[in-house]
Amino acid sequence: MSGIKDNWLLKVRNLTKIYGEPNENTLKLTGPSCNSNICPETESIVACADVSFDLFPGEVLGIVGESGSGKSTVVKLLYFDMEASGGAAWLKPFSNGHSNMLDASNQQKRFIRNHLMGMVYQNPRDGLNFRFSSGGNIAEKLIMAGNLHVGNIRDRASGLLDKTEVPVRRMDDRPSSFSGGMQQRVQIAKAIANNPPLLFLDEVTTGLDVSVQAKVLDLIRELQQELGIAMIVVSHDLSVIRMLTDRTLVMKNGRVVESGLTDQILQDPQHEYSQLLVSSLL
Repeated sequence: MSGIKDNWLLKVRNLTKIYGEPNENTLKLTGPSCNSNICPETESIVACADVSFDLFPGEVLGIVGESGSGKSTVVKLLYFDMEASGGAAWLKPFSNGHSNMLDASNQQKRFIRNHLMGMVYQNPRDGLNFRFSSGGNIAEKLIMAGNLHVGNIRDRASGLLDKTEVPVRRMDDRPSSFSGGMQQRVQIAKAIANNPPLLFLDEVTTGLDVSVQAKVLDLIRELQQELGIAMIVVSHDLSVIRMLTDRTLVMKNGRVVESGLTDQILQDPQHEYSQLLVSSLL
């Protein structure tokens, strides 16, 4: 059994992000029981607090909750888009899982981002450089990881565009000339360019037409099965969570209120907030 327990990819413990100046009561005066993440004494905002979970290789974890629940904050902290106020996270391929990556140097964090992680943002403008071509965006990720051979980069970029169903003939076109669904595909191609073991997906279908959403979700599921990549999928949409994820964390007011197998949570939610979420879908 210990072999299974040791097989983790990512361990997160007590991940916390607070804006402003908290005091000793801030965490007690915020959260689901208070129905607020704003501290009444200091007006500091608890974006997330004490978030803990393990992720295993090839597993897909969902984080669900309404706007402001803290779900996007969790992945942005883990991808180093913002700095955590507290907590720790260990990634197995980084120093064999012995070092808290949140304490890593800026150089080490760049290495982790470029080699070991990919991120697909809700807004493609956050993940793509619109001044570059679609192929150039993929090249940027490859170059950051030390791939400098132009021919190899171009081959890899065209292969990734083909895999994500972006016409290779449009490799030299800028993302601004693409539809929203196509921009997300380019973003996915860029995110998986270096075969990272871990991919973050932050509300990737929000704002897309329903038919386009379905195609993007199908693509993500196919890539996950083909590449065996572990994913953390953030969404307020339970149908996305149902389609993509194995396990789910439910968040409210910056805290995890329930976690478990996705099927279990959707069929028999235990926390009243999870019950509300599920019933609003039905």
